[in-house]
Formats: sequence, C-alpha cells, structure tokens
Amino acid sequence: MGFKMGIVGLPNVGKSTLFNALTRTAAAQAANFPFCTIEPNVGEVNVPDARLETLAEIANSKQIIPTRMTFVDIAGLVKGASKGEGLGNQFLANIREVDAIAHVLRCFEDGDVTHVEGRVDPVADTEVIETELMLADLESIEKRRAGLVRKLKGNDKDAQQQDRLLAAAQEVLESGQPARLVEVDHEDAKAWKMLQLLTTKPVLYVCNVGEAEAATGNAHSAAVAEMAAAQGNSHVIISAQIEEEISQLDAEEAEMFLEEMGLEEAGLDRLIKAGYALLHLETYFTVGPKEARAWTVPVGTTAPKAAGVIHGDFEKGFIRAETIAYEDFVALGGEQAAKEAGKMRAEGKGYVVKDGDVLHFLFNT
Repeated sequence: MGFKMGIVGLPNVGKSTLFNALTRTAAAQAANFPFCTIEPNVGEVNVPDARLETLAEIANSKQIIPTRMTFVDIAGLVKGASKGEGLGNQFLANIREVDAIAHVLRCFEDGDVTHVEGRVDPVADTEVIETELMLADLESIEKRRAGLVRKLKGNDKDAQQQDRLLAAAQEVLESGQPARLVEVDHEDAKAWKMLQLLTTKPVLYVCNVGEAEAATGNAHSAAVAEMAAAQGNSHVIISAQIEEEISQLDAEEAEMFLEEMGLEEAGLDRLIKAGYALLHLETYFTVGPKEARAWTVPVGTTAPKAAGVIHGDFEKGFIRAETIAYEDFVALGGEQAAKEAGKMRAEGKGYVVKDGDVLHFLFNT
C-alpha cells in the first residue's frame, strides 16, 4: 500500500534541496530494502521506527525491512498556476495524485537567495499556494456540475450525491476557505474522496530555517506554527542546509554532527514521522528468523484488511490473527515466552489492529 506526500512550495524556498537530501538518505539506507526512484522526481524513504530493530534483535531476524513513504518533488508554483502560468497545469495534476501536501516555506533570511515575491513572509507564501489551489478547485467544480445536468434531470442518485457534495465544496471555497473544512457524513466519505479536490489534501507546513536556527526556530517559524495551530494543521522545523550535509555522512558521523548542532534527530526523520501522523497511519510488525518487517495501515484497519496489505490471499482466506502487543513481546523476550505467559491473543475478523502489534496471520488458501 503506497502513501504519497507531495513536496510543494514557491521557487527558491529550499524544496528541491530537501527532496535531494531525502533521496540521498534513502539511497544510503538501501542495504535494508531495494531503493526505488520511480521517476526523477519521486523517491521512497524509510519511516524511522526504533521498535523494528529491537524486535529484529530479539528474534535474531536476518533482515530488517522498514515500512516506506513516497515523496514527490512537485514543480515550483507561481501566482497564476490555476490558469496555467509557469508549470501550473503539471503542478496541479501532480498534487491530485498525492495523499498529503508538505508545504515548504522559506523561514530564512539570505540576501544571496532571491525570493520570487521579493520578501520573506512564509504566512503570505501559504496564501499564494492555497489561493491557486482554491481557484483550481472552483474551476473544476463548475465544469463538473455543468456536466452533471443531464444526469440530474434523470434523477440519477450518484449524480445527485456528487452534485450535493460539489455544491457544499463550492460554497466553502467561494467564502475563501479550503474544501477540507466541509463537514462530510460517513455515508458520503467515499464519494467525497473520489472528487479529488486539491484543497481537501491534509497539509504539513515545513519551516525551512537557517542552520543556526534548526534547534530553536525563529520568528518566521513561530508565525507559521501559530497559523498551523489555528487551521488544525501541523508544522515541522527543518534546516535544508543541515539535511543536505547530513545526507553526505555515514550514520556515526551524522549522529555526532546532530549532537554538535543540538538536535536529537535529523529533521528529515521528523518530517517523515509528521507525514505519517498527518495521514493517520500506524505500523504493525511481522517478526521471525528470516525477517522483521514493518507494515503501514490506516488507523482503524481491521485484521483481515491488515493481512491483505501483505497479500490479497491473506485477506480472502483470513481465519485469525495471532497478536502480541509490542511491549509484551519486548518485555518477555519474544514470541514463545509471550505465548507461554498468555500474552498471545487469537483475534478474529472484527479485531482493529493497534499500532505496534506483532501479528501472525492464519488463512485458508
């Protein structure tokens, strides 16, 4: 199951520097999994999770396979993108294909790096991109609603539902707000998602600060934090300069460098974790002598659906899931000890997987 996060931003905000650091870091991790650059602007990275190494050590697993997230470096946006300015059409098409947006904002002062708007104001920068996305959504909605007229006259129920949702989105957008603010009922959730409106994508603001401000942030990143909190979105502070330097180092050198900078972990790790949380994802594990592996599922996934992430046959023939909580697996020293202590549970089709579960699926072929 792939999850894509699009990296967007105005020109010269450090977006591509961050993406390049991400992909170089991923390439350095390739001993653990086949690194895949699908296109020049797409890269897959590990989702950092210290629990996986702990489980592998306990089970003497020969291989460690982390779960992954895909990052897409989307062409820089300028005013007028909704009307095709710059690489506008390509930009908008690429955003439709991602699950969430990492919006990189310039929060650093540097006279040698020109800002496209001639000033450093990250909050205003967010408004440029949000406005373009809202304009694109409004244009799309108007075209779609016009195309539904014939079906609506024929009382087509799907068309009625689609038109009702589009009308709700249009009303919010015309008030100057993104479509993600529309309250959608559970029975409309699937149809709403199928609309693929740009402003329904969850947003993570990435504050790109100078090297000296990586640990503390600055006034610009504080303004973004306040804005994100008011919107119900999240933010992360990163120095693209530092991340680029770290991507060139081995693990030991990187750890020493981070310590010198007063940082507990690389900003890219925090970015990946924040993206994972933004998409409401969680991890379960399969552990054995051959491999310890992490699997990504949305929060609220049932055991059969979780099994289906491994293979469709696991979901179709699902019988039960033998389940051990991560804490019990570690505290008792492995599967057998957990089983003997009565900490292994047999869970059926209705079981909702919890973050950190160590699972073994039984199924009919």
